[in-house]
Amino acid sequence: MLPFQARPSGFLVLGRAGMDLYADPPGSRAEQAGRFAAALGGSAGNIAAGLARHGLPVSLLTCVSSDSVGRFVLNELAAYGVATRLVQVLGGESRTSLAVTETRIQDTQNTLYRNNASDLLLSEEQVRAVPFRDFGALILTGTALAASPSREATFLAMERARAAGTLVVIDLDYRPYSWPSSLEASETYRAAVAASDLVIGNDDEFAVVAGGTHDDGRKLAAGLAGQKKTAVYKMGEKGSIVFDPDETFETGIFPVAAIKPMGAGDAFMASLMAAIAAGKSLRQAVLSGSAAAAMVVSRFGCAPAMPTPAELEDFLTRNSAPQD
Repeated sequence: MLPFQARPSGFLVLGRAGMDLYADPPGSRAEQAGRFAAALGGSAGNIAAGLARHGLPVSLLTCVSSDSVGRFVLNELAAYGVATRLVQVLGGESRTSLAVTETRIQDTQNTLYRNNASDLLLSEEQVRAVPFRDFGALILTGTALAASPSREATFLAMERARAAGTLVVIDLDYRPYSWPSSLEASETYRAAVAASDLVIGNDDEFAVVAGGTHDDGRKLAAGLAGQKKTAVYKMGEKGSIVFDPDETFETGIFPVAAIKPMGAGDAFMASLMAAIAAGKSLRQAVLSGSAAAAMVVSRFGCAPAMPTPAELEDFLTRNSAPQD
């Protein structure tokens, strides 16, 4: 059983939030689009929006630039109901992430602008001002570990969260372009995994953490149960394996007509954690996460596609649970 305690401020999500520009109409290639539709994006921004859609209190811990893109992100977060009191607005030349992407399932182009990214300037001073005892869980995305000073600030956040009895959850979220080398990523992720209670990632990401093959990554994930941690090892169309101190089980995916490949992992995390907060079993939580992932890849956008509890319940009612 994960050591989650409901607390007044709910969830704290740490990491990147940005602006997504989707080529419009859906199906268009970016270089041929006549217009673009804007939406909240970034892995942490999407997760926070997903939790807010469940009606849960959630705050984002990050930095954004003092410009129109940063203000767009703040406005979108507020519209979803995500608290932004822990978001620092930075002057100077740093910039909030901007992604130009497509609603296409084949050969999807995703161009991400992250030169001097604002979110990677998260500071230890900013973390020290966070009242971690008010939050039931800290959810962080691995991109926050890719560079300094965000790396040191993120490790400090994990340390302070654990000291406050706050559940620490990491989505490995490995983006090779963010890291100087896979070796540095492996060493950093290993330290982060050691400081986490729940680790979620796909087979490629666990392989990076292990510094080897998929088999090595799977062995690493399985071994976390012996360290009183829980790992969700995702395998794409093959579903996922959960390694927990109390049980190990597999689950499949819900087949849907996907219109884009992005957003599934963020939706999985948000609905998984919402189910855990509601007191559901780990099996039920994984099922909810899998359903949300299927729903998001079949809808426009990432944050806008996050399901409400009613939508999720309707989907689960109409669709058979995936088989092991």
